[in-house]
Amino acid sequence: MFESFDALVNVPMSEYTTLRLGGPADYLVFPRSTDEIAALFAEAGAYNQPVTVIGHGSNLLVLDGGIRGLVIRIGKNMKRITRKGNRFTAHAGAMLGKLALEAAEAGLTGLEFASGIPGTVGGGVTMNAGAYDGEMAQVVTQVRGIRPGGEKVCLSREEMNFGYRHSAVKEKNFIVTSVDFELQEGDPEAIRAKMAELNAKRAEKQPLDQPSAGSTFKRPEGYYAAALIDQCGLKGYSIGGAMVSMKHAGFLINNGTSSQDFLDLMVKVQQIVEERVGVRLEPEIKIVGEPA
Repeated sequence: MFESFDALVNVPMSEYTTLRLGGPADYLVFPRSTDEIAALFAEAGAYNQPVTVIGHGSNLLVLDGGIRGLVIRIGKNMKRITRKGNRFTAHAGAMLGKLALEAAEAGLTGLEFASGIPGTVGGGVTMNAGAYDGEMAQVVTQVRGIRPGGEKVCLSREEMNFGYRHSAVKEKNFIVTSVDFELQEGDPEAIRAKMAELNAKRAEKQPLDQPSAGSTFKRPEGYYAAALIDQCGLKGYSIGGAMVSMKHAGFLINNGTSSQDFLDLMVKVQQIVEERVGVRLEPEIKIVGEPA
């Protein structure tokens, strides 16, 4: 099964997530094209195998039991970026930091916020990734993708229904394959300076030297998740090797732990914050797979 796609078998997902956590995937494939994604879904369907689609794994917790069936990782084989004037087209596997750098080198502004986001274009558009007052919705003009049945789709920015950490991808049931961006002309030196400034802020405030999935919880309306967690005295709180970062309370980090400990810590933080300040934190990271 999946032999013609060079599938990796029984591969630890801890090797493919920034959290460095996760049990084995039955099959892992790096598709080379939209048509190959369609073919993978077709073969999985023929063998009644479930399919999980991931990008760089930077916003992902895979449970200790791993992922049954097929994992499609859109990354190294679908990362081409092309430019025409002030417009870029990027395949879903292109890294956001690489796209932001190419924009800066072309003297185009609008993607500075994305320069330090450790995710792919596909994942970034799917969750409308953002930072420092910027988000994907501001620069995306068109999104192409494919549904599990093989139907190709093309959506405008308006049809994507972007919101806070939300897009129409899930509701419209498709996988992002490429994205068009429209940027504005700017001063290359000013663009690079802005990127350097934002990346310095990240390095100062975020635990970039420790395995994490980025911000663990969404920003509750009217609040900041990190501030609420800090307010509850939870910096440094740990379960096993999973810990609330001392540097940024919104980041839960892996100090050598299991996915179960990490999940238990997430739940405990939610419980304490809700009990003490009356706000329910919702996960920003996606949780997939089975418990051990």
